[in-house]
Amino acid sequence: MLYRLIKPILFRLEPETAHHFVFGLLRLAFRIPGIKKLVAARWSCANGRLQRRVFGIEFPNPIGLAAGFDKDARLIDIVDAFGFGFIEIGTVTPKPQDGNPRPRLFRLPTDQALINRMGFNNDGAEAVVRRLRERSGDIIVGGNIGRNKTTPNENAVDDYTACFEALFDEVDYFVVNVSSPNTPGLRELQDRAPLSHLLLELQARNNAKPKRKPILLKIGPDLREAQLDDIVNIVGETKIDGVIATNTTISRKGLGMPVADVSELGDGGLSGRPLAVRSTAVIRYLTEKSGGRIPIIGVGGITSPQDVQEKLDAGAVLVQVYTGLVYKGAGLVRELTEGLLADMGDGAMGDGGEE
Repeated sequence: MLYRLIKPILFRLEPETAHHFVFGLLRLAFRIPGIKKLVAARWSCANGRLQRRVFGIEFPNPIGLAAGFDKDARLIDIVDAFGFGFIEIGTVTPKPQDGNPRPRLFRLPTDQALINRMGFNNDGAEAVVRRLRERSGDIIVGGNIGRNKTTPNENAVDDYTACFEALFDEVDYFVVNVSSPNTPGLRELQDRAPLSHLLLELQARNNAKPKRKPILLKIGPDLREAQLDDIVNIVGETKIDGVIATNTTISRKGLGMPVADVSELGDGGLSGRPLAVRSTAVIRYLTEKSGGRIPIIGVGGITSPQDVQEKLDAGAVLVQVYTGLVYKGAGLVRELTEGLLADMGDGAMGDGGEE
């Protein structure tokens, strides 16, 4: 109800301005003693039937916050109160960078979608690590890592390993982001040779630790079937722990917004409802090709419990939301968890046995 009241005001603001405005309001509100407990009591849906054990980690529920919302780990202890089962920060790069020029985030209300060309704007690994060490909650945190814009692909491994080493003690799992369309040349790292090299180097460092951390690969929705076949093979060869499917798309097919208006917005990755079908198709393809051996976090176009169930039915073990929050508010998380419980029946989601 509250979000429906303030949404028209927020939608009068430029999207990135609205995003930071909400951040500011949340930080102010959560300074009030007891407010976090009140919010958690209203929005969290704690139920043992929602728990899932994946990558050796016990997730209290399968609904996560996707990377990009809290890039710099500023709000972990706040968004924790809204019922997420896990949170992914980043994308984090070794050095701070401003990202692409503004405006770089655009709403497509007709399609319940966003276009962004943020360009990995973040405060850098050092600042993020400092904030992670200061957090008070115990929610599961994933670290999404990437390369700086000025780093050529031949040196990309150095950036990913630098982030990996810096964040290792502070996050519960890692996500290797090679699929953003907003950093020039980055998606070339999805090709078999450079991707295998990158993942093998990270795994070597991971396996040298006293206790390794799960490593996941975030892939784009625009990969061809042959490229998805390569992903299946690479996951098997490098023995990483899973895949996140999918990142944003460069496609503009099937939008309700007039073509001329979409073109005026320019380049960037599209997220939200238009991505739902393709992301689910990628999840299903990877699941079938791997014989269900690859644990997948599904993301793309989730705005209802039915969307979550479609991803789970396609083979996902967990899901993430972002754009849906822009259009439906934080109450979406409770809607999703309660919807899953209502549809679960006698073990419809299973026990989420370790993948």
